[in-house]
Amino acid sequence: MYDSAGLQVLSREECLKLLGTAAIGRLVYTDRALPVVHPVVFVLDGECVVLRVPDGSATLSARDTIVAFQIDDVAPDLSRGWSVMAVGHVTEVEEQKRLTRLRQLPLASRGHGRGDHFLVVDLEVLSGRRIP
Repeated sequence: MYDSAGLQVLSREECLKLLGTAAIGRLVYTDRALPVVHPVVFVLDGECVVLRVPDGSATLSARDTIVAFQIDDVAPDLSRGWSVMAVGHVTEVEEQKRLTRLRQLPLASRGHGRGDHFLVVDLEVLSGRRIP
């Protein structure tokens, strides 16, 4: 299936597969009534995006909100590429058993000796497009 711009519409499964190939994404949220786009390191865990955020990071203000999350890979000449966008709720994981499991994921810490927080984005709406 193609959209009105002639781009191939990706299935949820294709979007999840592409999310599993990237390590950097863009978290889009609102901070003090203004939009914020923040690059983040992430890993896909099932149908959730997991972020490991250092203590004191501005990204922590996205907790308990609805966010957008986006990744892409597009050639500079627009001859090929794809984009995936998700919308979902962000929660901070505080339960120790789940934290122990998340700490085992291949997700680098960006902190400098401070504690890390694990934020999880439940991928409630997921869409993607590919340049045919």
